[in-house]
Amino acid sequence: MSIPAAPLRQLVRTFPSALVGYSGGVDSALLAVVLRQELGRDRMLAAIGRSASYPLAQWATARRVAERFDVPLIEIATHELEDPSYLANPTNRCFFCKTELWRRLVPVAQARGLAVTCDGTNADDLREHRPGYAAGRAAGIRSPLAEARMTKADIRAAARALGIPVWDAPAAPCLSSRVAYGIAITPRRLGQVEQAEAYLRELGVRGDLRVRYHGGGEEGRARIEVEPPWVPWLTARLTAVTARLTALGFGAVEVDPRGYRRGSLLETRPAV
Repeated sequence: MSIPAAPLRQLVRTFPSALVGYSGGVDSALLAVVLRQELGRDRMLAAIGRSASYPLAQWATARRVAERFDVPLIEIATHELEDPSYLANPTNRCFFCKTELWRRLVPVAQARGLAVTCDGTNADDLREHRPGYAAGRAAGIRSPLAEARMTKADIRAAARALGIPVWDAPAAPCLSSRVAYGIAITPRRLGQVEQAEAYLRELGVRGDLRVRYHGGGEEGRARIEVEPPWVPWLTARLTAVTARLTALGFGAVEVDPRGYRRGSLLETRPAV
């Protein structure tokens, strides 16, 4: 019988101890669970970076997973929303976010004598637009999933075998990833996006979902991306959805007929 995540296990056994940046998504959840199983409770720690860009629903899920698998957990406040470079929302915004995250977490690892600080970057991520990865490299962060050549499919399969409940959860990047490049990041806009997506989940939408914030001014335009089979379902309910999202402060609401796709905001990034 095969052992779930065997290459990853072999790798992390070489770590004297480790701290993992933990969001509660399937990547960091698998890594945290494997670190806990292989290194024991006293030689690893999962750390959540908390700010207005981190969805509350994901925070709650992350805590539940950590409790279920007895993963020691800490929460550290991060202050990327105080960085003008981050707030300007350039295409490399994630670089400034991750720079701030590791500026907070690396000293925690050092103070606790944890030898390795690592993240949930996987092998597929290395082929995409990932400016945050560069920040991790600059800070000396290891990426065990990528080093073990684990793809997203590998990770989901291993997480399922281990009974990690988020094994099939949609990707859930930070809320700032919904705001079109060049439009300033503000707590108000992040709150609008978070509440809009929570409403759509309550309405019944499943799978990948993004409420993209487009347009400047006080009232942005919401462009909703869902998986293609959900497009007609959502379009049929657009009147009610528009009323709710307008109440949240959006000036206009539309459903993207092409459906959800990764990196769609790069299609509309400002000309340089």
